[in-house]
Amino acid sequence: MQLFNLNKNSKLVNVKEKPFRLEKDIQNIFEFNLQDILGLVLVKSEFTIKNKRIDTLAYDKQSNAFIIIEYKRNKNISVVDQGFTYLSLMLENKADFIIEYNETLKSNLKRQDVDWSQSRVIFVSTSFTENQKTATNFKDIAIELWEIKKYDNDLISINQIKKSSSAESIKPITSSNSKLASVSKEIKVYTEDEHLEGKPEEVIELYENYKQAILNLADDIEVKANKQYIAFKKDKNLSDIVILKKGLKIFINISKGNLDDPKGLMRDVSDTGHWGNGDYETIVKNDANLEYIMSLIKQTI
Repeated sequence: MQLFNLNKNSKLVNVKEKPFRLEKDIQNIFEFNLQDILGLVLVKSEFTIKNKRIDTLAYDKQSNAFIIIEYKRNKNISVVDQGFTYLSLMLENKADFIIEYNETLKSNLKRQDVDWSQSRVIFVSTSFTENQKTATNFKDIAIELWEIKKYDNDLISINQIKKSSSAESIKPITSSNSKLASVSKEIKVYTEDEHLEGKPEEVIELYENYKQAILNLADDIEVKANKQYIAFKKDKNLSDIVILKKGLKIFINISKGNLDDPKGLMRDVSDTGHWGNGDYETIVKNDANLEYIMSLIKQTI
């Protein structure tokens, strides 16, 4: 990606990329800004277990899962092999991760509170090779690649390497390797297709209508399927959709009292248990209020 400054003569001036001096510099940026970048809570920096060192141990309170983050300046690594090694290490030593969380954050997290199936590994680097990108281009692999670059004037760019829309499943590959298979059996990466599987055509069509309308609200809105719902994110969750047998349950990620809803369409669920983010939900069975609901979701942007 090229970056430019626009000078007073409307001339574009190239912003030069500057190398990071140390891998630790990248780690500090992420750990000091973990909530803003990834929406995660820092548990431990340099967490050591079974003679292996994890650069950053984090926790995702939305999915109730531990996240391992590794920082790489060396491009000659197999991110898949290393990623599965860390996931296997976590699954074999769950108690140690729980203890570290409770001791560091002064909390009382229990093993049953954690959704271990949502665990994942994030690799952060200034760049990844095409082989590394190809090796992780599976729709259901619990490994993410994030690129970070530094430019003049301390300008920083951070971008996730997106999987292609035609990405296939990694299960046929892991089935022939016992170690990979054992991790894949417990770690689950959810997809839109799984949420839509077995649903009536009219519900699928309804979801596609609302999905496209949400994506049209702004550039770079990401669709991410979780265990219980499908999230629409732009820096943070904007809206979540649960696919029902006869319609959609739509959540808006705005806290109680901050949504301008003159029609009173959304229900306050701040005091009730619910899957999505935010304090407001509604159930739709058609697209009669689609434009109005989009005006509500837009308040989150």
